[in-house]
Amino acid sequence: MASDLRRRPQLSDEVAEVVRHQIMTAEILPGERVRLDETAVQLEVSVTPVREALLTLRGEGMVDYTPHRGYIVAELTRTDVHDLFWLQGAAAARIARRTAGVITADQLADLRWANARLREAADIGDARDIVDAEFEFHRTHNHISGSGKLAWILLNATRYTPHQLYARDPEWARVALDSHDRLIDAYRAGDADAAAAQVRRQFDDGAARLLAHLASTPIWDQR
Repeated sequence: MASDLRRRPQLSDEVAEVVRHQIMTAEILPGERVRLDETAVQLEVSVTPVREALLTLRGEGMVDYTPHRGYIVAELTRTDVHDLFWLQGAAAARIARRTAGVITADQLADLRWANARLREAADIGDARDIVDAEFEFHRTHNHISGSGKLAWILLNATRYTPHQLYARDPEWARVALDSHDRLIDAYRAGDADAAAAQVRRQFDDGAARLLAHLASTPIWDQR
């Protein structure tokens, strides 16, 4: 992971992605400190991109800053998780409804190809390829409707999705692939309601899986 980070531009964004994932999956619990030096050593980067990443996460409300204590992981509630996935599902469903009215045969073929790539990655079990293939499917899908600003909002909201957690879950992949197949069928039939239902299905499934994972950690033990 660390060597990959060094090869990429915008290193602070990559560090923020790692720490955001750790917070969203309760690898770092609310109230715990995120130490600059320890995080830099863990990711094999300098302190500067870690500091920049934590400033970004502070702006997102993921961490708080306290004088003499530094950066502290902020509270993450069940309501937060529900809201994040509701927002994603609502935006994606709106995009799906628009897509149903404009999608072409060639674009349907593009979606089938993207889903085939995801199926191949899932069969192999390569988590990184699964994440990349799932992203490519939704990037291709969201481009079709021409909803540029809404797609941008959705992309930013999905930063809080723990993609690696899902990529290691074969049952998640099964649901995602089936949902994609049904989404493509809905587009072929011109059924906007069915298309919207399938994209919502994926986000509802993602919320349920993340909540189940978090419930298995100490994050809410004192609530």
